[in-house]
Amino acid sequence: MDSKKIKIIVVDDHPVVLQGFEYMLQDADGIVFAGKFTDAGSMLAYLKNNRVDVVLLDINLPDSNGIDECAAIKNRYPETIVIAISNINEYSIIQRMLNAGANGYILKNASAEEVIRGIHNAMSGEVILSKGIQAILHDHETGELPAITRREREVLGLLATGMSSVEIGEKIFISPLTVESHRRNLLQKFKVANVAALIHRATELKYI
Repeated sequence: MDSKKIKIIVVDDHPVVLQGFEYMLQDADGIVFAGKFTDAGSMLAYLKNNRVDVVLLDINLPDSNGIDECAAIKNRYPETIVIAISNINEYSIIQRMLNAGANGYILKNASAEEVIRGIHNAMSGEVILSKGIQAILHDHETGELPAITRREREVLGLLATGMSSVEIGEKIFISPLTVESHRRNLLQKFKVANVAALIHRATELKYI
């Protein structure tokens, strides 16, 4: 294997998508298609023992989400390029993926030429974005995501399991009144009226 070639793996929960990327990349100049994975666990197991230059990473995975996995890859293997591949063109998700350290965001309907050019450009240090993604970011330059504390994130996760304020308080050793305070702050930050809407919105934005 030519060490100068870009070694790539693709992570997506749809086998058809994986086959498409394999077909697209296996004969591309300067690229070595090293593997395809349907879940985050198998990808991380591979990365422990294999050097990879680029990870093409879906947002929705059966055992995790691409935002958290991007952050994990960047933490453990900071030199590895991570490019999101997704059908999601929602501003909040794009921004969170980039905030997690992604080197680019490409929509799955991008042409082979765009994908291959983007991979080479990312290896040169550019943040690469599909044209549609560039337009979305441009239209939301002033958009902001809710900024929540570590404790609020903890409470949010427990609310999502259906636990009451008393149960949450007992689990994380704070008073029910403090839990209620965190709950009110979360409702305000996510601009929703109740816990059901909070969980729905937080799930959409990949906070859960």
